[in-house]
Amino acid sequence: MGGGATDASTAPPYSLPPRLFMPEDILFCVDIGPESGRTMRVSGPKGNNVLTSLDAIKQALLLFAHAKLTMCMDDRFAFSYLGSSFSMVKEFTNNIKSVAEVVRTLTAPDVLSEDVDITKLFEVANCEGNKSRALGRLFRVVLIYCRSSVWPQYKWPAKQKTFTMDVVYLHDKPGPDNCPQLVYDALGDAAEQVSEHVSYIFETGQGLTRILFRHMCILLVHPIQRCAQDDIDMPKPVVKRVLPGGGDGTMGEERAVISNLFKH
Repeated sequence: MGGGATDASTAPPYSLPPRLFMPEDILFCVDIGPESGRTMRVSGPKGNNVLTSLDAIKQALLLFAHAKLTMCMDDRFAFSYLGSSFSMVKEFTNNIKSVAEVVRTLTAPDVLSEDVDITKLFEVANCEGNKSRALGRLFRVVLIYCRSSVWPQYKWPAKQKTFTMDVVYLHDKPGPDNCPQLVYDALGDAAEQVSEHVSYIFETGQGLTRILFRHMCILLVHPIQRCAQDDIDMPKPVVKRVLPGGGDGTMGEERAVISNLFKH
């Protein structure tokens, strides 16, 4: 209103300030409480298969580690779990065989804990984050949380930020016995309070493994190379395309076009 649009030819070129790339040290913290044993659906050509949430999380962790090491072989991973309390499982490594061995050892106990405190997670992350910083590396926590009625407790200074925390929240649908919205809000507040760089928090109550895998793929993005979560526009929606020659973009025509590429 009241001003003309800037001519694209005269607009200053967009550029990012140069910055030293920092390999990542990523600490996964997996909630292995009883709710990690709930079932998730796997859609496929043979119908709907069923996995527990923990089994799906294991697959997602391996997917993430393989993809991340393909992008940067200097990245390292450590593993911990959240049961009645926080516990470390494995120190940092970029050996994919070691990663797979640790992931397979994660199991869900039968004992239900009334509450959960993640202060110890923050203390370990703060200590390890300082070590990583001294080595020119960036420290990140990826918390995978599964409880629908218990939100995490913690005590942490508001201005102490030496790492970044992402959260993936798998929960049941809202009901009289759970309150996933309150848990989500608490997780979001915790991530915002401790994170040095842009952090992401994703959730799903649909029980579909593909949504979990999609969230983990987005978390491959390096924290210092991220846009705000509200600006994420991936994955792109699948839309009907108009093909050259007047086709309507059906799957059959797309397959024909793709197959022609291999005839030359």
